[in-house]
Amino acid sequence: MTSRFKLGLLTSSLLVAAGSFAAPAMAQDQSDESAASDNQAIVVTGSRIARTDLSSTSPTAVVTAEEFLLSGATNVEQVLNTLPQVLPGVTSFSNNPGNGAATLNLRNLGAQRTLVLVNGRRWMFYDTNQIVDLNTIPQFLLEGVDVVTGGQSAVYGSDAIAGVVNFRLRQNIDGIILGGNYSLTGKGDGARYDVNFAIGTPFADGRGQVTIYGNYLRRESIFQGARAYSRFAAGDGCVRAGTTNPQTGVGTNLGGALGTCVARGGEIGLVPGGSPSTPIATLPGVGGGNGLIFNPTGGGTRPFLNPEDLYNFAPDNYLQLPQERYLFGGYGNFQITDGIEAYAEVSYVNSQVNQELAPTPGGIAASLQINSPFFNAGTQAALAAAATPADLALGRSTQNVGFRFNQSGPRNSSQGRSAFRIMTGVRGEVVSNINYDLYYMYSRTENTQFQQGNVSVSRYRATLETETVGGVTRCRDAAARAAGCVPLNVFGQGLANPAALRYVTINSTNLETSDIQNIVGSVSGTLGSIFGNSEPIGFAVGGEYRRVSASYTPDTFLASGDVIGFNAGQPTGGNYNAKEVFAELRIPLVNDSFIHRLELTGAARYSDYSLGNVGGVWTYAGGGEFAPIEDITFRGQYQRAVRAPNVQDLFGGQSVGFPQAIDPCSSRTPVALQTATIRALCVANGVPAANVFTTAVQPAQQIQAQFGGNPNLGEETSDTFTIGAVIRPSFIPRLNITVDYFNIKVKDSINLFGGGLNSALQLCFTVAQDLTNPICSIFAGQRNPTTGALGETSGGLNPPVLSANIATLKTSGVDVQVDYNVPLNFSLTGSDESRLTLFFLGTYLDEYRTTAVAAIPERVTIGEGTIALPKWRHTVRLGYVDGPAQISLRWRYNGPGVDSRIINTFNGLVRTAQDPALFPNARVGAFSYFDLTGSFAVTDNFQLTAGVNNMLNKRPPILGAAQEQGNNVPGFYDPLGRDFFVSARLNF
Repeated sequence: MTSRFKLGLLTSSLLVAAGSFAAPAMAQDQSDESAASDNQAIVVTGSRIARTDLSSTSPTAVVTAEEFLLSGATNVEQVLNTLPQVLPGVTSFSNNPGNGAATLNLRNLGAQRTLVLVNGRRWMFYDTNQIVDLNTIPQFLLEGVDVVTGGQSAVYGSDAIAGVVNFRLRQNIDGIILGGNYSLTGKGDGARYDVNFAIGTPFADGRGQVTIYGNYLRRESIFQGARAYSRFAAGDGCVRAGTTNPQTGVGTNLGGALGTCVARGGEIGLVPGGSPSTPIATLPGVGGGNGLIFNPTGGGTRPFLNPEDLYNFAPDNYLQLPQERYLFGGYGNFQITDGIEAYAEVSYVNSQVNQELAPTPGGIAASLQINSPFFNAGTQAALAAAATPADLALGRSTQNVGFRFNQSGPRNSSQGRSAFRIMTGVRGEVVSNINYDLYYMYSRTENTQFQQGNVSVSRYRATLETETVGGVTRCRDAAARAAGCVPLNVFGQGLANPAALRYVTINSTNLETSDIQNIVGSVSGTLGSIFGNSEPIGFAVGGEYRRVSASYTPDTFLASGDVIGFNAGQPTGGNYNAKEVFAELRIPLVNDSFIHRLELTGAARYSDYSLGNVGGVWTYAGGGEFAPIEDITFRGQYQRAVRAPNVQDLFGGQSVGFPQAIDPCSSRTPVALQTATIRALCVANGVPAANVFTTAVQPAQQIQAQFGGNPNLGEETSDTFTIGAVIRPSFIPRLNITVDYFNIKVKDSINLFGGGLNSALQLCFTVAQDLTNPICSIFAGQRNPTTGALGETSGGLNPPVLSANIATLKTSGVDVQVDYNVPLNFSLTGSDESRLTLFFLGTYLDEYRTTAVAAIPERVTIGEGTIALPKWRHTVRLGYVDGPAQISLRWRYNGPGVDSRIINTFNGLVRTAQDPALFPNARVGAFSYFDLTGSFAVTDNFQLTAGVNNMLNKRPPILGAAQEQGNNVPGFYDPLGRDFFVSARLNF
């Protein structure tokens, strides 16, 4: 730990720039006094019309560069995910699921519905879902980030359903900036460090400006086993009273039904969970109950005990993913002549992120040799008793064999991502009040995914299906023997022949590319004023062409489906284009007259897509601002937005996933739903009668399924209403208060068939209750005939869950922002004055509802007030600035939430409230995190900053079955604990 701190101090001693912290770290709808000097017109995010103030009809939060410095951030996700408007998407803690990227999820409507811009223009995608990886944005060069709520398609085009996030890079850099940052957790692990530079200069007597920059970032891994709360895979259960470990949250399993737990002297809590696939083979279909597990020494078996024999996969998984990133780029402009300015941007990113999962679990059906030397007499008798007459006549027994390939090592996926973007354009004045802008942008991202630890299904089966000839046991299949097949003894611990392991294990390389071409031309300016106003009418008109393409080329083994370990998938590839025209208008009606200001705004865009089911679509917006006096402004807006389906939605090849779900035919379904009707449906669907409502039907929390695209998809449509007020009381200088109500509804939302595997299961068995209903079609013939389980890893088949325009999303709430600063009449450092600054940003979530199948509105899922989606979130930063010194305290608050299952369990179409006493995390209390930062300008050119995040070392809740991964919801709750950082900046 000491050596790492020394490395951090050495790194920081090289670097980062003195800057004033007089402004709040974040601001929302800055006052008109913050506008460009000399009444210069500027363009604010959410509009193409230049104006002389920073007001907007759309609610806009502005995150300044200081917030990134005060937070010790090395990636933009670390700051943006703390905003109340943002729920974490994929983060540096997303291992499984995860893909090595960092994404932005505004209003929890999905990263695919959040449009990300850099300097007001589209940025590079990273995959077939056409989502921006935040790792590609140079955080150290940010001047600010604008977060605009609500559909912005009329201004920016497709994808802006939840809103727009615009990253503004610093312009007109003159000199050299060197910087660096080092972070380390209080446990001495998870080191993160980055170094960066930027060089900018004007040239040609000020007619041109150019900036080049570079960055190197490295992040070390942390395994889940390094934290007590994530060390064990926890599940809901009945524990012996008083046995719960306060560090791990796990108690001693008492077993039995949850409904009788307390009566039997137990208590509802978390039990050791995990996977039924263990490093010792299991026979789940033999011997009744949960099946059999082999003895560690091999040969013999005993009954499988659940949860005692479950494999604890947690310590094998990353908690924090390692990353190494190189980022280079540049931008500049040159005044060719009066009215013609050329400009360009170029960027290149190479990012390497690894994922690591527990060794491959394999559950396949194999025709076992009953008299195999791998089995003792008792096991041979059990296999013979479970065999069909036809198999028995051949001396075989076809059974599902579960096994985890620990001897082959963990599964590792190395995500290598290279991306570049070029943009060039011209702009200038046509006449004094009319401007033009025309640019072309092209970006391309190439992902190379190298996977280790996969297992070939066909080879694995061949190693299990043996015969004994001349006293020698060998693989039964002659072709497999010729290819190197050696019998694999999985029937004990550590007994597998290394040659057999080498034969079955495979590495794979998958390739993914995504491209976007964008041409945008616009003319904007003023048309003169009306009613004698000093403010002229503003307008913007233009056209846009956009072409997107993406492809995914899986390894041969993955494409064939002959693989377990990482998800199999078919190739994906496709493209489409859109031709668009747009217009925008701003009409000041009254200015500094009998009222202070009244203006109307409007925007419209027509888009012609090459997709037959989308075709031509209109988006539009209308709003206004009304300020009866200078101290208060009321504003409101309505917006219609669209999202065209992306390449993955449309052309996605078949791939395998493992979502968490509850099979109504298993013991995981609530007791109240274990009815005779559902039992009959389960039997008719292929579950053996003796197994209905048992763990054999669903041995693990995840169920394997097949996913893919649908070329017949149409567009999503959203309607957004916002209304609010901006208060700047003249009698309290420097106080700004903003209150905004938002209401967003998304129709024809693209979702998985039935709303996903879990939703489809519930709709089929508890709502439709008719196996001929289309909602049940994906489960026909998919179950393991012996156990009744779904999914190939459990010996069944994977239900096909494809995309459809089937769902609705709705969210509403209120954003509140206050920023204030007070000059103080004293100084501790001898400067002229000091000042106290306050910033507050909070969001009240009134409603968040999802309807998986719009045609069944009764089955709406209530999200607001549940775990990781609280009714109230806020962040507060209090700062004291005294000359060259500053100290800042931040309070991040996440409100309480209940387990979603308590309020979202249905019996058919009827919502049935569940007894909170039967849930170990029925309610998770509020979480507060406190962060402390100090900064000192050593000289005018050299500044040091140090701080600690989560200084009280608040541990995340241990959620059991309500978790996303790692026993909690990482990214929402702080998974690292106390975290220190130091940074420095030098400019000259």
